[in-house]
Amino acid sequence: MKEQSIESETRMYLYDLNNTAKEFGFKGEDRWELTMVTDTERKKIQKDFYPTIAAKIIPEFLLQVFNLTKERLNQSFSKTNDEAANRNVAVSELNYIVAFNPKRPRA
Repeated sequence: MKEQSIESETRMYLYDLNNTAKEFGFKGEDRWELTMVTDTERKKIQKDFYPTIAAKIIPEFLLQVFNLTKERLNQSFSKTNDEAANRNVAVSELNYIVAFNPKRPRA
């Protein structure tokens, strides 16, 4: 059941990412930057960048959905991502996965 939920959450999130990328005319070099954040951090990213795609995911699934999404987007895992992944999701109150394009700041 847990694997189905993680798979389902990941598919829905990827669907939203792909639709938004098409809607906003992302080119081949345009990539989503993925991050796991708190509600406060999510609001700041949404204020600074457009478009953003945020999904609230229960802490037990957040890390797996984040990793699976990165994998399916063919994004490598950098040292910073490893550090983020090692943050204790529950203790850090991480409950959102947010995607944004750093090349598209909000005007």
